[in-house]
Amino acid sequence: MRQKLLREGSKELSYEIRGIVKKAEQLQALGQNIIWENIGDPIAKGLKVPQWMKDTLKDLIQEDHTFGYCHSKGVPHTRQYLAKKNNELEGAQITADDILFFNGLGDAIAKLYQFLEPTSRIIGPSPAYSTHSSAEAAHANHQPITYKLDPDNHWFPDLDDLYNKVKYNPNIVGILVINPDNPTGMIYPEHILRKILEIAEEFNLIVISDEIYMNITYNGAETKALAEIIGNQPGIALKGISKEFPWPGARCGWMEFYNKEADPQFEALCSTLENAKMIEVCSTKLPQLSIPKIMENPAYQKYLIELREKIGKRSQIIGNLLQDTPGIYFNPTNGAFYNTIIFKEGVLKPHQKLKIEDGKTKELVESWFEKEPEMSLDKRFTYYLLAAKGICVVPISSFCSELSGFRITLLEENEDILKHTFSELNKAINEFIES
Repeated sequence: MRQKLLREGSKELSYEIRGIVKKAEQLQALGQNIIWENIGDPIAKGLKVPQWMKDTLKDLIQEDHTFGYCHSKGVPHTRQYLAKKNNELEGAQITADDILFFNGLGDAIAKLYQFLEPTSRIIGPSPAYSTHSSAEAAHANHQPITYKLDPDNHWFPDLDDLYNKVKYNPNIVGILVINPDNPTGMIYPEHILRKILEIAEEFNLIVISDEIYMNITYNGAETKALAEIIGNQPGIALKGISKEFPWPGARCGWMEFYNKEADPQFEALCSTLENAKMIEVCSTKLPQLSIPKIMENPAYQKYLIELREKIGKRSQIIGNLLQDTPGIYFNPTNGAFYNTIIFKEGVLKPHQKLKIEDGKTKELVESWFEKEPEMSLDKRFTYYLLAAKGICVVPISSFCSELSGFRITLLEENEDILKHTFSELNKAINEFIES
C-alpha cells in the first residue's frame, strides 16, 4: 500500500477468551467432546430464560413502535426509570440525560477509550478483562497500564502499587474498577473503593466502574455501587443486562455519568460520547424497552435471589474440589461468574504434559507448540487440558497478567457435569505438575 494502513495500537487487540475456541473447534472436528469453560454466557451453559421474561418480549413485539428508531441516547422512559433506580441509592443523583445506551457494554467500552487523548491513560486492574485492556492499549498505541490484584490477599487491589503508578505517571487520567471483578470473581470492599476514590481525588482523576455483575454477588458478600460513594467526584458507571436477565445476545449496555459539571474536561468527554451516539442514530431498542417491565415484574427479585444462590452453591462445590490442590492458589469467589486459579511460582515447567490418547489429536496439539515456541507455560497447560480432558479454560497470561493460571466459569447448570468437570480438572493439575 502507498501508506501504512494500521496504527500501532491495533497490535494490542487480542481476545483469547474466544481465540481458544478456534483450537477447541479443531479438536472437536477430531472427535473430542468439549466442556466450554471459556466464556460467561449463561445461555450456552444451559440456563433457561424464565417464561415470564419471554412473555414480556412477546408483548413488546406486538407493538409497531418497537420496530422503529428510538432516541439517540436511548429510550426516554427507560432512562428515566434507571435514573430513578440509581437515585434511590441516595448517592450521586442523576437524570435521564446522564444515561447513554450502547449496543452492548463492549461497544460502550470501545467508545469510551476511542475519544481519549492518545497520551491520556486509564489504569485498570491486572489480571485485566480483555475488552478493557485491549481497547485502552489500542487507543494509546502502547501496552495497558495496570495495578495489581493480589492472589495472596483475596485478589484485593494492591493500593500501594496503584498509588505509586498514579503518582509517578502524569499521563494517567482515570482509574478503572471492575466490580464484581472479571476474571477473578473478587468484589471490592467498601473501604478499598473509598481509598481508590481518595487517590482519584488527590490526583484529579475520573473513576470508571464496570458494574455489569453488580447484581450477581453471593455467599454473603457485599459491595457498593460507585454512585453510592462517589460524592461530588466525576465518574462513569458501566452497566448492562447481558448477565443478570440473562440476555447476552441483546447487546444492551449503558453508561451513567456522575457529576458531569465537576470538571469541564469530563463534561466535554460526556458530550463527545453523546455526539458519537447521535451519529449512529440509536442503539438496539427492544431490550431497552424491556428493562423497566422486567425489573418491575414481581418475579424479578425472586429470580435474582435464586440465581445468586445457584452460583454461590457452584462456587462452594468448585472450592471443595480445588482448594486443597497442591501447586495452586485458590480464592473463593463472591461475585460474577468466574474464578481465577493461579499456579504457584516455579510449579510450571516447559517439559510438563498430559497424556493424549488419540494420535491425531496429539499431533495437532504438538504442532501448536512448534508454531509458538515462546508460548507461555499457562497457555501450554490450557492446550494440554483441552486436548487430554476436553475442558476449555482461558490462560490468565492472556488477561494482561504476569501470573500463570487460568480462568473458569461458574455457569454449569448440571451439577453432575459440574462435579465431574472440576474433579477432572483437579486430576489434570496434579498429573501435569507431576509429569
